[in-house]
Amino acid sequence: MGAALAATPLAVILIGMAILRRSAVLSGAAGLALAVILALTAFRPSDGIAPLMTGVAAEALHTVATILWIILPALALFEFQKASGAILRIRDMLASLTGERRLQAILIAWFFGLFMEGAAGFGTPVALAAPLLVGLGYAPVRAVVLALLGHAAGVSFGALGTPVLAQVAVSGLTAQDIALQTAALHAIAAPVLLVAMVRLADEAPLTGRLLGWTAFAAASFLLPSVILAALVGPELPTLGGALIGAAVFVAVLRHSQPRNAAKPLFHFSDLAPYGLILLLVLATRLIAPVQETFAGLTLSWSMNGGYKGSFQPLYHPGTLLFLGLLLGALGTGRSGLLPGALSVALRRLLPVAIALLVMLTLSRLMVHAGMIRSLAAAAAGVGPVWPFLAPFVGVLGSFITGSATSSNILFTEFQVSTADRLGLPPTNLVAAHGFGSAIGNIVAPHNIIAGSATVGLMGREGVVLARTARLCLIYAAIGGLSAFGWL
Repeated sequence: MGAALAATPLAVILIGMAILRRSAVLSGAAGLALAVILALTAFRPSDGIAPLMTGVAAEALHTVATILWIILPALALFEFQKASGAILRIRDMLASLTGERRLQAILIAWFFGLFMEGAAGFGTPVALAAPLLVGLGYAPVRAVVLALLGHAAGVSFGALGTPVLAQVAVSGLTAQDIALQTAALHAIAAPVLLVAMVRLADEAPLTGRLLGWTAFAAASFLLPSVILAALVGPELPTLGGALIGAAVFVAVLRHSQPRNAAKPLFHFSDLAPYGLILLLVLATRLIAPVQETFAGLTLSWSMNGGYKGSFQPLYHPGTLLFLGLLLGALGTGRSGLLPGALSVALRRLLPVAIALLVMLTLSRLMVHAGMIRSLAAAAAGVGPVWPFLAPFVGVLGSFITGSATSSNILFTEFQVSTADRLGLPPTNLVAAHGFGSAIGNIVAPHNIIAGSATVGLMGREGVVLARTARLCLIYAAIGGLSAFGWL
């Protein structure tokens, strides 16, 4: 009975978003209101409701601030690059490398989509890639599906690792351990997703030559992604993997084209901010003296009742993003674009902040009121098969909230509690959940609606969902089987 009651706030969110098609804020607020009522009645805290709500609010505000410190510079970077024309030049150059439709789909939906996911996240890849694919002759439905499939393998590390860093903030687990296991799961499943994307990109049967290019594209991104996750952590697997993978793939593709078909490479100034961010992250994670200097300052707080939080202002990815953006703008003579880019980013930040605050408050309330413990006890009844099911919880979370970050915030503590009850390593289940949250983006109604709007595709979002749902379940099942096999 306790588990059923504990699940009702999540059920309210699911009904509100998936059936009634209400926003994440409204649905989350309804779920939060119900959770407060349950905390007052069925799950009475021993120290009283006032200390509970005060501590929950403090933790939620702290975590929202640390996450927004990543999202703000990521959005500002995108707006800066958009204002300078760099985004269009990068897209156009990729499209000009070959006239073969399936290779164009790999370049735009896979490499460009992953690159924008790593740099900005939050719906940017689909919004950018889908219109370009339409411009190349793809029908709107197919363009949106290709864009959704292409960026999904990098969502776990989008916006410089925001989804994984949210898991770290909630669970206290080691970022690098979560990153490596999550990247390994994607490395196993992503080739299947890429083959499906390439198959969908044209009506003609897949040839051995195109399968070879597809395998090469998968390896070009996934190998550096796993290496960066193992060596650095969650900040660079998608952004760095996409940069390295695209450079390798483009170099080989250019070499295979007739000499007169070769096109100029990216201009340095267009890639300068991303390169500087890459160098800053590598330096602060891999060079011991630099790491000690940047990580040495920690701001922390605690309250009675076990409420606490900490923040490393110099070591935080958001600070590195800001620094890379500033140095890139100054070094390329484009600093005049910074105020406008920051202004637009701030305006875009408000609805994100509200949605995060609602979801995080619900998450922390369910943790401290004991609702997560009740859910974990019920999940533990499934027994050793739970690792297979863990990614599907991630899919559910992204479907409900439209965000891998929000899914991780909602359910990471639940996965940790379930692991403790089953005697399993919590990092494995948290990684499996994050993996599922990433692929859940391709069925999240918010993402489908937003992507469809960029190509004027109104009223046919259900067609897009029908084409992505099966692949989402297959991808989650591959990750679940892999996680189950490891444990």
